[in-house]
Amino acid sequence: MSENKAAINNPIYPIMIAIGVAHLINDTMQSVVPAMYPIFSRDLGLNFTQLGVITFVLNIVSSSLQPVVGFLSDKKPMPYALPIGMISSFIGLLMLVFVKEYWVILIAVIFLGFGSAIFHPEGSKVTFLAAGNKRGLAQSIYQVGGNSGQALAPLISAFILDALGQRGAAIVLLLTAMGIALLFKISKWYVRQLEAEKNSKKNKKTLISSLPPLSKKQVRIAIALLFTIIFARSFYTTNISNFYVFYLMDHYNLTLQVGQIFIFIFMAVGVVGTFFGGSLSDRIGRKNVILLSVVGPMPFCLTLPYIPIWLVPVYLIIIGSLIMISFSVTVIYAQELVPTKIGTMAGLTTGFAFGMGAVGGVVIGMLLDNIGIAMTMQIISVLPLLLVVSFFLPKDKVAGTA
Repeated sequence: MSENKAAINNPIYPIMIAIGVAHLINDTMQSVVPAMYPIFSRDLGLNFTQLGVITFVLNIVSSSLQPVVGFLSDKKPMPYALPIGMISSFIGLLMLVFVKEYWVILIAVIFLGFGSAIFHPEGSKVTFLAAGNKRGLAQSIYQVGGNSGQALAPLISAFILDALGQRGAAIVLLLTAMGIALLFKISKWYVRQLEAEKNSKKNKKTLISSLPPLSKKQVRIAIALLFTIIFARSFYTTNISNFYVFYLMDHYNLTLQVGQIFIFIFMAVGVVGTFFGGSLSDRIGRKNVILLSVVGPMPFCLTLPYIPIWLVPVYLIIIGSLIMISFSVTVIYAQELVPTKIGTMAGLTTGFAFGMGAVGGVVIGMLLDNIGIAMTMQIISVLPLLLVVSFFLPKDKVAGTA
């Protein structure tokens, strides 16, 4: 019995790293879409609203399907859905390399959104199975992979697409082919792991929650608060990642390449924050990390539109690193609220984040077209005030305390 328990609690680092690398490849493909926005605007003449609709279609397909995939995965795991999802994304990316018509671009991002919807819940389940007693660290490695892929978007735009146009995205197809092969190997391990648990009469591996016993009403309120946090964070980061480069070019007269380097700085430090956030939550608690991600960046978010250019990278470093330390933690917290529904809660939280990115893309695009870049950035800068609801989340127990 003690040997079985030790085996269960022992983290499987090769799988944790492999699924993190697969997440990087998956989200690199997704990041090609916003990376193409300056190219679509320059070469195809798309306006901000049309770019926002592209974001909406990509993210709404992913967000609406992720909870469904997570629910089905909790009922019956689907190991080989992982490479199938990436094959769908490969098809979508291949279409983006060649298309010139707006409606075909929308079809291409549907394929990308479908692939992402399949990948994320199943990837989270693999992370859970491999985590052992390192839940925060495992989720951080997984999310760091995804955030690293997203952080590549401005570099792809600045140094590949700006020079080669849409067809430069074909370079990412080579990375995608490697990802499909890697996911087939992970899927084989996934099957063996499920068989091992079945044979050891552990058909349900249930997460031990660090939260105190909560009533159904308290759980529902906590989930609502958590979704408010995800909404504000996703809306704000969508604005910085996808549209802030236009503000840098318009307000500070930066070139596209320099502007995209600024965006890369924001996203790169977000990767660092994501990594340390999960492991930090194992030490000081999930809620404390979420609070840190609220209190720390708040004054910088509020004043970002009004500062001189030399302060902008400093602010982006502070905001990006702090606001993202709760990225993986919110997923863990949601899973601990409903510890019997690991895949469902992962699908709901990540799906909701994608959904808010979808809505944010459309709303911000319309604001940019109708009230201008400067006013839009000023309005979005106050959105993080909603994050203060995190103070009302139930307090969790720090690992190792009674």
